[in-house]
Amino acid sequence: MRTIQLTSESQYRRLDAFLAENTNLTRSHIQKVMADGGVTVNGKVVTKASTSVKEDAEIVVTLPDEIPLDIPAQNIPLDIVYQDEHLAVINKPQGMTVHPANNVYTDTLVNALLYHVTDLSGINGVLRPGIVHRLDKDTSGLLVVAKNDVAHVELQKQIQAKTCKRIYWALLEGVLKQDDGIVDAPIGRCPTDRKKMDVVADGRRAQTHYTVVERFATHTLVQFELKTGRTHQIRVHASKVLHHPVVGDKTYGFKAQKFALDGQLLHAKTLSFVHPHTGEQMTFSAPLPDYFQRVLTTLRNKNN
Repeated sequence: MRTIQLTSESQYRRLDAFLAENTNLTRSHIQKVMADGGVTVNGKVVTKASTSVKEDAEIVVTLPDEIPLDIPAQNIPLDIVYQDEHLAVINKPQGMTVHPANNVYTDTLVNALLYHVTDLSGINGVLRPGIVHRLDKDTSGLLVVAKNDVAHVELQKQIQAKTCKRIYWALLEGVLKQDDGIVDAPIGRCPTDRKKMDVVADGRRAQTHYTVVERFATHTLVQFELKTGRTHQIRVHASKVLHHPVVGDKTYGFKAQKFALDGQLLHAKTLSFVHPHTGEQMTFSAPLPDYFQRVLTTLRNKNN
């Protein structure tokens, strides 16, 4: 048995949806755990998935031991930026899914971690060992992986408390007018396409800070700092609020792209957190991938 402890930041529509976004468990898994009496809110067992979460509620999820699945360790090249006995920092390439899902059990970051890293925390079960936070498949860059449950819990607390600093660089279509600003717009499931996210009135609060790094004649290189961690947050805010979608993003941007890319030009460039064991402030940076740099070089040459 293992437990996950959470404190809600604000009122949310449904308990199962809140837990799905804050534990990396699927909603169907959570609903089963709730039906079995495995979720308490302020000390009381809650079995109804649609129960509303109140601000500052103390939520405990007790998960039974899972039946091991055959998730193979694969010798996939992995850029391990740093590791010790408690955690590892990975520079994930574009095109790699973080963990198995939807009957896909190979070629993910988890498969590579099982080969290259000896120990991983078990809080998120056999499908997502060690996974504290995620990046979209076609987003490159830094993420931290926990090697034990104590480290996992402490790192998740930092993400929830917004003390874990995550900075991304993205190339946007068009030219932004402002040099910097804050996007504060709620994000939830798109009402017409459940596979996509959108800015919706009843969504969860999502806040993104942005600063222009470099301007081109037809594009803008922008630094984004996440203050919340909603699904597809930067991509949605860039497209739906700033009206300058990320280059290469066919889901939220232009279907016809000017550059030959395999995904969006969005890179998790800097990651900063307090080490869960030593208390040391740690900051890591990953350079922009070659394909990202090539597009920037092309734009700079056109500027000249």
